[in-house]
Amino acid sequence: MDSSASIWNAFSAAFTQTEAPTVTWIEMLLSLAAAVALSIPRRSWRYFGLLATATHELGHAFAAVTSGQQLSGIRLRLDHSGTTTTYSRSRVAAAWSCFWGYPVPAMVGAAFVWCGLSGWGPAAMAGSALVLAISLVFLRNLAGFAITIAAIAGAAALTFLAPGSVVGHVDVILGLALLVAGVRDLLKLTNVHLRRRDRLGSSDAYLLYRATSVPSGIWIALFTLVVAGSWLVAWQPISIILLTGA
Repeated sequence: MDSSASIWNAFSAAFTQTEAPTVTWIEMLLSLAAAVALSIPRRSWRYFGLLATATHELGHAFAAVTSGQQLSGIRLRLDHSGTTTTYSRSRVAAAWSCFWGYPVPAMVGAAFVWCGLSGWGPAAMAGSALVLAISLVFLRNLAGFAITIAAIAGAAALTFLAPGSVVGHVDVILGLALLVAGVRDLLKLTNVHLRRRDRLGSSDAYLLYRATSVPSGIWIALFTLVVAGSWLVAWQPISIILLTGA
């Protein structure tokens, strides 16, 4: 069997359910601490925030493609900003793709937590590598390529080299970190509308207001509702571990 076939077989095998990792309440608290350490301090956020931005922009891109819009390109920048350019004659479709940015990191985070704790950790990691690889076609700047290739390399290394239980633990930490990142970005967005109104042009909530005449505050409330729902979904398996003291 040649190497390409071996790689394909290993990649395909990642999409099968493995034994769920055993996570104690102590490990879960440590995972929460690790997630906060990735998403809160400026030094770690400088790097992890790039992954959150990529997830944000991929949310826009996926919503655009699934609503029939033309996806022109994605740009990711090292200052944590990003741009997804789409073309559509439908204002509803344009608003749809504009909405699915801020909530998506938290949604992906909740999915990672569930997958990590239920034995689908390798599948989530392999799927992420595949989605990131597809996104390379739409990237339009060097920083975007660098960020995405680094993320693909990390996901691929875990998929091919790490045991399923280890990948499950990593999924939980990354998922929680993305959930924290979702809250962090929402607070930053709210601050732009309350105190930094000179930066409104970069706000998805403001762009949605311009497109629909629905006030920005309502859009921020809807973002918050989806992020809170993602936390609630992720909290279900976490609470079982913490409450039972497994």
